[in-house]
Amino acid sequence: MHRRHPEIDPQLLSETEEQRELRTVLRDFFTEVSGPEDVRKHLATPRGHDEAVWARLAGEIGVHGLAIPEEYGGSGFTFAELAVALEESGRALYCAPLLPTVVLAAHALLGSGDRQACARYLPRIADGTLTATVADFHDEEPGISAEPGAGGPVLRGAADFVLDGAGADLILVRARTAEGLRLFACEPVPDTCVRTPHRVLDETRRQARVEFHGAPATPVGESGDVTAALDAGRAALAAEQVGGSGHALDATVEFVAQRHQFGRPIGSFQAVKHRLADVLVALEAARSVSSYATACVAIASPQLPVAASAAAAVCSETFRLATAEYVQLHGGIGFTWEHPAHLYVRRARGSEVLFGTADRHRARIADLIGLAPPSAA
Repeated sequence: MHRRHPEIDPQLLSETEEQRELRTVLRDFFTEVSGPEDVRKHLATPRGHDEAVWARLAGEIGVHGLAIPEEYGGSGFTFAELAVALEESGRALYCAPLLPTVVLAAHALLGSGDRQACARYLPRIADGTLTATVADFHDEEPGISAEPGAGGPVLRGAADFVLDGAGADLILVRARTAEGLRLFACEPVPDTCVRTPHRVLDETRRQARVEFHGAPATPVGESGDVTAALDAGRAALAAEQVGGSGHALDATVEFVAQRHQFGRPIGSFQAVKHRLADVLVALEAARSVSSYATACVAIASPQLPVAASAAAAVCSETFRLATAEYVQLHGGIGFTWEHPAHLYVRRARGSEVLFGTADRHRARIADLIGLAPPSAA
């Protein structure tokens, strides 16, 4: 049973001077390279993002290696610094695969304790030359099995809705073996790995079905437990959602101050003020729960499962509310391609089910803290 009053140093919940400077640099960077027109342009490309910008983000700013130890080519900072980058990327709707590569795959490798695998892949993740993703990382039995092959283990089965599954250079797979669940690294090749892109609501976050037909793979670590990596992904997604919600609120406030009706700005009407105040209150709550989840990842707190699920539930609902008001207080224009609001609506709707719905996370929290389900009447 988890403690009801977890002990977290309050300083971990506050932004440091270095993190504020990083935020400023990243906001300027994303303003330059990830405006609405840039996002639309990249959606039409084969890879879904600008690979030159991806290289700049890794090389000039060092985002990819922020939370990777120096011994593996990273900067040796913590998840707190990476969360700043994720929040700013979410604010700009940056559509490159930061979440699957820099968070899910990198944290799965670090959590595996496999130094050889970390030394092989993490330096290339840190310098931006390797994109990676994960498959069958969820709470259910995986649909992929690993069996002995002539040259080592091979994978068989399929995983659906794999983030960046059609383009990633490396796939970390949780698979069944005769001894139990294990983690494997697979560098996909067309003859043994069929990758079919899905058409999804949020085209800024590509997903695919990945089928393994005897694909060679390398065992990673000794365990198939990926809970910590998944919870890091939930905390990362929460930071993204806070950034997207912040953009939606700021853009709407700016619009209602400029749009006039009956001879006055519509933002001066009490009903509009109340709706924006509701978004602001929700956003502040989301910032708080996201900061707490970030701190738990950064210090590997045992409270991480509770914090990650709380952040997932609160931040997804806040992002949905903020984007709904983004559309409605712009007079419904967000339903057209001419305005960026619809891109944020799609990201919000896609993100809220990415690692489980809000209801599932609330149920998980209840289970983690020992709340018994209500008895039948």
